[in-house]
Amino acid sequence: MRVTALALLLPILALGAPAALAHAFLDHATPGVGSVLPRAPATVSLWFTQELEPAFSTAEVVDRAGGRVDSGPAEVDRQDATLLRVPLKPLSPGTYKVIWRVVSIDSHTTDGSFTFRVGSE
Repeated sequence: MRVTALALLLPILALGAPAALAHAFLDHATPGVGSVLPRAPATVSLWFTQELEPAFSTAEVVDRAGGRVDSGPAEVDRQDATLLRVPLKPLSPGTYKVIWRVVSIDSHTTDGSFTFRVGSE
């Protein structure tokens, strides 16, 4: 009896494990990671591999000196919970760093950063 119960329980546990270990990783971004743009974007858009928890997901954009250049808080898109947008102030030519920290709906936290450049330096 115990062997039969164990045999039925093991596949359920094995199939459930990947979801429990999932995290919201950066899938792609606009502007792209390491990109060089001829003109400054109005926003940075970050797409993740899982839906985000809006109350605990944030991002900011800073210039080379560490000054913030985002014009407001990052927001998770209402129609696509995998998308986080950051509005930007008008940017001068230079290198900018996007820094994010997000919590997926399964409560796992990930963070990271990347740079993009506007114009030539």
